[in-house]
Formats: sequence, structure tokens, C-alpha cells
Amino acid sequence: MISVPPRIRPLEPGECSVLADTLGDGPETVIPVHQLRRGLARAYAVGHPPGLADVIIQGDPPKEPWAFGADADTLWDILQTVHGWTCVNVGGEITVPLGAIIERETGAKVRHYGDVYHTLTRPAARFVDDAVRPLTKANLPLLEAAPAPVGEFQSLAALLTDGIAAGAVVEGRLVAIAKVSGLTELHAEIGVSTLKPWRVRSFATAAASDVARRVQGTGRVPVWSAGEDNLASLRVAEKLGFRELSRRTYLTPVRTESDA
Repeated sequence: MISVPPRIRPLEPGECSVLADTLGDGPETVIPVHQLRRGLARAYAVGHPPGLADVIIQGDPPKEPWAFGADADTLWDILQTVHGWTCVNVGGEITVPLGAIIERETGAKVRHYGDVYHTLTRPAARFVDDAVRPLTKANLPLLEAAPAPVGEFQSLAALLTDGIAAGAVVEGRLVAIAKVSGLTELHAEIGVSTLKPWRVRSFATAAASDVARRVQGTGRVPVWSAGEDNLASLRVAEKLGFRELSRRTYLTPVRTESDA
């Protein structure tokens, strides 16, 4: 059980649903809203909804919580109640003052790292590969045998029934996947991963093309986010027709030997 100061409180499940409504359905909120609505995230705030102004949402991965609000001091107070974080995802004018507070209070330099958001508002470019196929419930054993987790749903089975996924299968093994990692009424964020030996085959591009086109078939706007120096991911987004819309920032305290 996480102990928090009296004025800071973890939100109850019903309050997390209200928070999801408060955040709104936009490209930058797809994953936190998705995780809040599915009970996959914890949220901490001051006060009670409605009227939540400053919140920290800890989802998956738990080391990278999101901060939403306008008061850097309050966000820092809340952040101190969140265990296990290594960086925090922040947007807007609060980024610089919160970074300064983290530096002052931790004694560590804070790295500012851009998280770039893209949307696809025209038909997705079509790329195909004989090894790439849509993934259905019949492919659950492939996902279960994959070397790393590939879903942000309650289970891998839920990813295949509630989400959209495609993958490259080589010699009976899933070597690349594109999947919906966050789903709201209006948007769907797409994530991709490829095992290292297969990254020269453009499997991720073909799989993401399939997923993006099927997302658009549901009437949703595909969303793609990537770190500002993740050139491979940014190239895939560009090939599919995604265009940059906005940016948030990861604030990461970085200690050096001189800080010890």
C-alpha cells in the first residue's frame, strides 16, 4: 500500500473514469485515457472530481507517469507519492518550471526529451509483405510465445478481440508486430516492435500500414508517438503519411558521478 500525504489522494475507479472525461479525447491523451478506462492506471490528485486541476497518472510502463496540470509545485508534491518513476511525461508551459523543481529537489540534472505526436488524417499508404498478416484470436499462441509483452490491454487475448494488430510471422515465429496500444472513441495509438535480426526487412512498416488502414475503417484517427531521436520509428510514420501535430516532454533526473 502506497502511503500518501492527506491532501493528496489516489482516485477511486469511478473517479478515474471522470478524470478520463476531463482529460478529453485527443492525440496526446489516448494512452492515459485508455488505461484509466480499463483500470490499468493509478491516478493521484489533490481534491475531488470535478475540478481536478493537477494529476499524476501512473500506468504502463509504471516508470514513465504522465503529468497533467498547471501548478508545478502541486505536481511535484503528487509525484513524490508515486513509487518507481524514473521520468515524467509533461506538456505545455508547466514543463520548464517542473523540470526546475525536480532539479532543485533531487540535486540531479534533468534531461528534457521530446515525445513527438503524429496523426494520420489522409488514407494510410499501403505497404504489403507476404510475411505480414492481421492477427486474430487464432494467433494467440504466437503472441504468448513472443519474447516481450506486446499489449496494453487487460490481456493478450483482449488485444486481439478489443484492439487491432498485425504481425510478421517467419518460420512459425512472430518477429514483428504493429498493434493498437491505446484506444478511445476518436483515436487509436499505434505501436510497433521488431526483433533485432529482422529490422532490415521493413516488416514494421507493412504491419503498421495494415493496422492504420483498419483503424481508419473504424472511423478513428490513427496516432503515432515517438521519441525525438527515434529515427527508425519517425521514418515509418512518415512513410505511412503521418504528420507531426504536437510534442510533450519526458523529464528525466540524471545523476552523474560528481553528484554522488
